Amino acid sequence: MKSVMEYEIKPTKRTRIDLPELWTFRELFYFFTWRDVKIKYKQTVLGALWAILQPFLLMVVFTLFFSKALKIEHGVLPYPVFVYSGLMLWTIFSTGVSNAGNSMVSNANIIKKVYFPRLIIPISSIISTLVDFAMTFILFIGLLIYYRSPVSFGQLCIALPLSVLITLMATIGLGSFLAALNVRYRDFRYVIPFMIQVLLFLTPVIYPVTFIPPGILQDLLQLNPLSGVIEAFRAALTGSPFNWILIGKSIGVSLLLFFIGLAYFKKTEYNFADLA
Repeated sequence: MKSVMEYEIKPTKRTRIDLPELWTFRELFYFFTWRDVKIKYKQTVLGALWAILQPFLLMVVFTLFFSKALKIEHGVLPYPVFVYSGLMLWTIFSTGVSNAGNSMVSNANIIKKVYFPRLIIPISSIISTLVDFAMTFILFIGLLIYYRSPVSFGQLCIALPLSVLITLMATIGLGSFLAALNVRYRDFRYVIPFMIQVLLFLTPVIYPVTFIPPGILQDLLQLNPLSGVIEAFRAALTGSPFNWILIGKSIGVSLLLFFIGLAYFKKTEYNFADLA
């Protein structure tokens, strides 16, 4: 006789994240993540090479038009390496937020038919961006070799996982929040792309944090959760000391976004099937 697996759906607190339940559905989490990766490059000529081309072309544009026009001080790092190091982390954030923000609406048919933890959908769409990050990192290694750029491998082993983890926390928090809002207010499908475009220039991707004069504007820039991680990643390349105060701000803001975003998502998920 075949064994039958039973799963009991229990009422839980609306803002509580049920980790055992998420673990029970871990195979579904893997399925959604892999599905998002395959769909992204399905029926494209270049396939996964688009993951490299997009940040590479942005790097070329920023190098040609911004490096000299703005007279940006980028230290010992060649400007293409300087920009690309920021673009790699920015791509996780921007692509992840965009994917997650539209994920619940895109999966409306599944949500209405089958029960599973809804949080799996936005998080899996964000985790799938790590495949793109891995590919962009390969090109990044090529840039380091081509420009003979200095690298502090000891610091890089600390900065790389730390930067990715903090970026993922901020992305999951904001992405889950926007995913819930987009289900109720469909206007956000137009707000999200515009917001991401604006945030690119409010993030130290094409310039360092010190490019902004000390004062309230720089203080606000330091509250950007990506500011500390991008600066830490660049410091690891040159062997410069980490700015732990700036990193601490990134961790604090990312944790705040993470818990607020997930709490709001859990609070509103009970209405998703009716609104999606």
